[in-house]
Amino acid sequence: MKTIKNIIIGFGKGGKTLAKFLAQKGEEVLVIEKSNKMYGGTCINIACLPSKRLIIEASNGVSYVDAVSGKNEMTAQLRNKNYHMLADEKTVTVLDGEAHFIADHEIEVVLTNGEKEQFKGERIFINTGAVPVMLPIPGLKESKYILDSTQAMDEKKMPENLTIIGAGYIGLEFASMFAKYGSKVTVLDHSREFLSREDVDISQLVKKDLEDVGVHFELGADIKEIIDEENEAKVRYQINGQEKEISANRILAATGRKPNIENLGLENTSIEITDRGAVKVDDFLRTTVDKVWAIGDVKGGLQFTYISLDDFRIIKDQLFGTGARMISDRKVVPYSVFISPALSQVGLNEKQAHNQNKEYKLFKLPVAAIPKAKVAKDSRGLFKALVDPETEEILGATLYGIESYELINMISLAMKAHLSYTVLRDQIYTHPTMSEAFNDLFK
Repeated sequence: MKTIKNIIIGFGKGGKTLAKFLAQKGEEVLVIEKSNKMYGGTCINIACLPSKRLIIEASNGVSYVDAVSGKNEMTAQLRNKNYHMLADEKTVTVLDGEAHFIADHEIEVVLTNGEKEQFKGERIFINTGAVPVMLPIPGLKESKYILDSTQAMDEKKMPENLTIIGAGYIGLEFASMFAKYGSKVTVLDHSREFLSREDVDISQLVKKDLEDVGVHFELGADIKEIIDEENEAKVRYQINGQEKEISANRILAATGRKPNIENLGLENTSIEITDRGAVKVDDFLRTTVDKVWAIGDVKGGLQFTYISLDDFRIIKDQLFGTGARMISDRKVVPYSVFISPALSQVGLNEKQAHNQNKEYKLFKLPVAAIPKAKVAKDSRGLFKALVDPETEEILGATLYGIESYELINMISLAMKAHLSYTVLRDQIYTHPTMSEAFNDLFK
């Protein structure tokens, strides 16, 4: 059994960045990845970048088949670049195979040719990401028409009738995208409230805009079974006790993702998992075994590639810095939903502020009042911001409108720096841009 200084299980964002950094420090690193289609991790291969590429192509009027072809070319280039980023380093070995623990610091790797190798790691970093959740709906898992979010981006032809199970952010991104490609899209969701974590005025605007591009919603749906027929599937469900049925030639299960710990062999170690099935970590990403860390989605919490990157920063600081960086430092984390127009949020919204009995000043601006939106021919949406009346610091913002995925980072930076909202209000911006909306939003 060979001893390796650093073993990283999984080629995801945080792990690959750590591997590159350690190599530049002259340290030996073994990176294990079970699929040669996943070099670089989830984001570049099956999530953020390919999905956003398809979303943009839909808005540009590109056919679905051509868009998928272009997306595949892009991901192949990125995958190759990421592989060589590590494999070309003298002290890094990239091994194709599936790893599982056989002891706290020992792993066995089943190689793609079936052979097995064992390694002992001085340090081990678990970076295995997340996998789609499949609800226990009778007939769903067995259906030949079922897709998960990965498969939905690799269809040979555009689904004519697409039923999406789940009205969460991933489900809405796909609903918006496929509707633009020309699919007839129906979204089924168990909840009666649409986008329940968002403010009602925002969620109502989002729902209306999606309906305007052809997305049909069935909320409060209790799905009973999926029945395959010759050329389509029947989805049977109830709403308020009323039996309903819809036909679909593809069903997309967009019901979330869970930490990928299956077959990892954690039962052979003292590494604990949480009641939500994630690898348990402390504020410094350390597991319950000394010198074993968990990075990214596998540890639970927010499933964003930029969180995985920040996980790398926390570990880097432990190994070569002051050790002061912590998960609990991440109090300001923005996110964007790439529907059309985009929905972006950071900090508190009104609903959350009310629940916390937090006093705030509310600022609102219809996107239709922004000159750039008129230039871009898309005036849909609403910008909202909450400000602390005493400190004048921004408590949070919800930006629903074009380019909000860029603007939200400016709000996030102001919050992180504890700036007064007046700094954004009085800033000189170029014109015409969406960012100059802050002059009017905070007026």
